[in-house]
Amino acid sequence: MALFSLTDHSSPPMCHGDDSSALLQFKQSFFTPVYDFDNLYNCQFKPASWTLELNKSDCCSWDGVECDDNTGRVIGLDLSSSCLFGSISSSSSLFRLVHLQRLNLAYNYFNYSSIPPQVRNLSRLTHLNLAFSNFSGEIPLEISQLSQLSYLDLSSDYSLLELKKAGLRTLVGNLTHLQELDLSRVHINSTVPNTLANLSSLTFLSLCSCGLHGEFPIGIFKLSNLRVLDVGENAGLTGYLPNYKWSSPLQKLYLTSMSFSGELPASMGNLSFLTDLSIRYCNFSGSIPSSLGNLTKLTVLLLSNNSFVGNIPHSLGNLFQLSQLDLSWTQLTGQVPFRLLNLPQLSYLDLSYNLLSGEIKFENETRLTVIGLNNNRLTGPITFGPMNLTNLRVLDLACNKFRGQISNSIFSFKNLEVLFLFENYFNGTLEFDEFLKLKHLYALDISGNQLSLLIEETSANATLQFEDLGFSSCNLSEVPNFIRSQHELKHLNLSNNKIHGQVPEWMWNTSTRSLEVLDLSNNLLGGFSQHQIIFPWTSLQFLDLRSNLLQGSLPTPPISTLHFYISSNSLTGNVSELFCNLSSLQVLDLANNNLSGSLPRCFDNFAESLLVLDLRRNKFQGSIPETWINGSQLRIINFSQNKFQGQLPRLLAECTMLKVIDLSDNQFNDTFPFWLGHLSNLKVLRLRSNKFNGRMETPQTYFYKFPNIRILDISYNDFMGKLPLRLFENWKAKKLADEHMLTYIHENSDFEIRNSIWYAYTAQPYTYSMVMTNKGNDVFYEKVQEVFIAIDFSSNRFVGEIPESIGNLKGAQLLNLSNNALTGHIPSSLENLTELEALDLSQNKLSGEIPQQLIQLTFLEFLNVSHNILTGSIPQGRQFDTFENSSFEGNLRLCGRPLTKKCKNSNEQPSQPSISQESQDSGSTFEFGWKIVAIGYGFGFVVRVIIGRIVIERKHDWLMKTLRIRPLGGKRRRN
Repeated sequence: MALFSLTDHSSPPMCHGDDSSALLQFKQSFFTPVYDFDNLYNCQFKPASWTLELNKSDCCSWDGVECDDNTGRVIGLDLSSSCLFGSISSSSSLFRLVHLQRLNLAYNYFNYSSIPPQVRNLSRLTHLNLAFSNFSGEIPLEISQLSQLSYLDLSSDYSLLELKKAGLRTLVGNLTHLQELDLSRVHINSTVPNTLANLSSLTFLSLCSCGLHGEFPIGIFKLSNLRVLDVGENAGLTGYLPNYKWSSPLQKLYLTSMSFSGELPASMGNLSFLTDLSIRYCNFSGSIPSSLGNLTKLTVLLLSNNSFVGNIPHSLGNLFQLSQLDLSWTQLTGQVPFRLLNLPQLSYLDLSYNLLSGEIKFENETRLTVIGLNNNRLTGPITFGPMNLTNLRVLDLACNKFRGQISNSIFSFKNLEVLFLFENYFNGTLEFDEFLKLKHLYALDISGNQLSLLIEETSANATLQFEDLGFSSCNLSEVPNFIRSQHELKHLNLSNNKIHGQVPEWMWNTSTRSLEVLDLSNNLLGGFSQHQIIFPWTSLQFLDLRSNLLQGSLPTPPISTLHFYISSNSLTGNVSELFCNLSSLQVLDLANNNLSGSLPRCFDNFAESLLVLDLRRNKFQGSIPETWINGSQLRIINFSQNKFQGQLPRLLAECTMLKVIDLSDNQFNDTFPFWLGHLSNLKVLRLRSNKFNGRMETPQTYFYKFPNIRILDISYNDFMGKLPLRLFENWKAKKLADEHMLTYIHENSDFEIRNSIWYAYTAQPYTYSMVMTNKGNDVFYEKVQEVFIAIDFSSNRFVGEIPESIGNLKGAQLLNLSNNALTGHIPSSLENLTELEALDLSQNKLSGEIPQQLIQLTFLEFLNVSHNILTGSIPQGRQFDTFENSSFEGNLRLCGRPLTKKCKNSNEQPSQPSISQESQDSGSTFEFGWKIVAIGYGFGFVVRVIIGRIVIERKHDWLMKTLRIRPLGGKRRRN
């Protein structure tokens, strides 16, 4: 909203004495602050000219004062940006200026005082501007009595003013002459009254960031004189854009960050005066109407962060006045129109985070300063033609499928500041000295391509100071020497190279105050140049040293660290007590080392911030201190493959955000933790290979039964009694394949690296991994998809029958009840487990026939019912035709394919059991011959859920010793 201006008078009338006196008293009520207020607020104290000296006694000549030509009464007072510091009391002489029609006190500092209700005395006001004046508190209802107001501006940068008692309806109900209303960032927290649609004279309406909610009145869009409408940043405000003729003179429409939905009507193409259209961060859907190409006066078009689909309309290439275009974070597909890329006035172009494909060609002269095409599916070489992009400051082509060599044209963009080319298929050799020609460049990331970067020794003398450097996968063999002269780095990524030896000593003096992200993972680094490693970077938040050859003791990250990854090295020794100083730590990944000793009890220092704690595959021992697991933020705990002992800390039950608890392969000695059953976010509970014991019948007072559990592995323990199927009474059977397609159990750890005109995000989510028995083999899941559902109760002492209620476990893909003492028949209700891929009932005492209904399990790739006392014929057809002898052996009375023993209805006599079969049934050890069936009737859902798994083949002796398989008829053996 433009501030009103005052008309100069060539021969001003003499001021009325009462008004002169009131103005002088008003001047005296303010004082000059002790600091340099003028420079800070860019203001000038206009009342300095107010004086009764002979040549200046006429107040109509004073700065900011306007008088009526006929009466000499003060009718206008413009004290905007006048360095007024203090407050206006209810007895202020200002309110004696009863002839005032225009009052402008904007851009002053009224010290968070309230607006006096005596403003009602100024009943002739038509213009009232108190914008950005640091008033606070409730807006007085008396303003609504100023019925002549046509201009009202109470906006500010902060929500200092409130409109709660009176409400928006009451405030504007009597202001029927309003033409311009700006209440931006006034805390209103109400619905938008329909009465606003009755203000037919309204030309400007801004209710931005007011806490509005409810449905926005459609009638406001139809106001015939409205030129500017801004109701953005009201997340609770719902509505839609009506499909009507849209013939108003609307010039600017801002609907950012709201809950508007529906499609953009094609009739918006009739808004021929529109220059600014911003509807970012809403819920709009459908296609972008091609009629927007009719809005030839558009200079700003911002449609990002919606759910638009389809192609970018070619008609947008008609918008020759367009300077800003943002279509990012939508779901647009197809190619980018050539004419759109080459609009002559376009300076800002952001099409990032879409599904756009095809090639990109820039050929015509443009004014582009920002090009954002990252995170799409764009292909081919990037072509710039003969165009001169001297204004270009940001070029982001990251995360696409661009190929070929990087165009030499880039090195002619003399004002380039940010260049992101990472995660593409660019190839060839680059000389770093070429980038040094770009004298304004401060952010460069070429990681994740097929490039070789050559860095000369002379580059160490480079004068450029970088904030962001990404050289991952650039075939580097050492830390580039020029980095030693960098003092402003925030983000340094040298991962996935061949950097060997020790981290150079000079790195300890590099960007010690500014560095926030350091990634040296997946190299060949052997250690550090210092014995006791305490990293020097005081602002470091993300430190990744994973997958190197680091030896020696565990280094201590800086106190500022939020995420520390140092897994898959060869570190030894204890965790230093210095870790207790990391009070803000969120992710700690020490997995796959040779660390030992007990956990420091002072870990409770970061209990409230810690999200992920991964200590798997080390040699930690002792009990888990009860004191430090008292934070409510923990999401993932992985202590697997260590030597922890004792009972589980009961305070785990207070960590209500937990997704994963993996305590497998330790020496915990406890009963089953029913007390974790109320954790509604828990998806994975793994207690495999410990010394857990006791009966698992759920207590009668047990009300919470793991409502969202996805993976429950309690195998290789000493649990007894009947199968605890009551644990799954709250089992959610819905299939999550669509809801979580290609998402893994993880915890986000995103970092925002802020540049002056662009934001670069380094997304490094911690992803949970595990080893689990599947199809007779130990399988390493590098990533575990959300859709994977597995239950493993094997190698315990469960007895009794398998109840028919097991058919309620719909959605399960892996079910392992092997190596127990289960009796009775195989329940036919298993046919309900239509997603089942692996079923292992071996090494039990099950009897009766194999239910024919199991043929319906078309995803079943693995079945093992061996070494029971089953009888009758093996079901034939579908998946059962793919199973081998080993799936059924050890059941003397089974017959039919694939066994050599034929059933009684065959012409051949049943074959006698072999000696090996007899010996196995009489108590000899069972030698596994399981194989993974790769091709079957339904091919199996497993291809969709297992990414990057490693099958660990198991030999008989190793199985007997390590996995403690129980021989039939004998006692269980434990290590």
